[in-house]
Amino acid sequence: MSVHATARITAVRDGRGRTTLPVLESDGPLALRRTRAVRPGAARVTVVGAMSAPLGGDRLAIEARAGQETRLTVDSAAATVALPGTGPGAAPARYDITLRVEEGAELNWLPEQLISAHGSELRLTTTAELAPTARLMLREEQILGRHGEITGTLLSRLTVRRAGRPLLDQQMGYGPGAPGGWDGPAVLGGHRAVGQLLVVDPGFADKGPDARLLGATAVLTRLAGPAVLVTALAPDARELRTVLDRAAVELTPHASG
Repeated sequence: MSVHATARITAVRDGRGRTTLPVLESDGPLALRRTRAVRPGAARVTVVGAMSAPLGGDRLAIEARAGQETRLTVDSAAATVALPGTGPGAAPARYDITLRVEEGAELNWLPEQLISAHGSELRLTTTAELAPTARLMLREEQILGRHGEITGTLLSRLTVRRAGRPLLDQQMGYGPGAPGGWDGPAVLGGHRAVGQLLVVDPGFADKGPDARLLGATAVLTRLAGPAVLVTALAPDARELRTVLDRAAVELTPHASG
């Protein structure tokens, strides 16, 4: 039997300038926990998987809103593993993430890796709506297959709009049924870990980092807006995280607030 679940997070600013969490709704396998934030006055939420998911046919969703002038970080306690369905002819699983960052707010969306296990089929969508003065750091890491196995099917789409206008809209597909060439030298080139780090900050409108290579299989790109995108390939999850962490440290001083 498939699972349908939606978890919700809402952050607002209280009268003392602190970020509070009036809405923290767990559902099904998506358990949300308040955890200790690094920055004073900020809030942090950790997603804890309560059971194995997503399986074939599951429909999971997380909705997060960072209200005006809030500082919110959302991470996860462990990797998410997309698993095959338990019955014959199981439908693909869906995982939909919706982010809203309001005026003067900052959202750090930093989950652990998504692992596409052999035989699984997952449709992942992430949609972010940003106010003109909002700041966003978003990390995605996708591991194609567990150790020693080939990947499942993973179709992912990331759509970001700022002030109602498109900032980034991209779609990628890997595994059986994905568009041809996904595993060729022009795309993965034999690598099995792929990730990106998107940083949107109004401060980049005046001066931001220059586009450049960050190694043999990583690149920093300026977008048509106050944003930069780091895209990286690696042979495994550990090396991928190292590249993206270095980029995050470099880009943090540029962020306002």
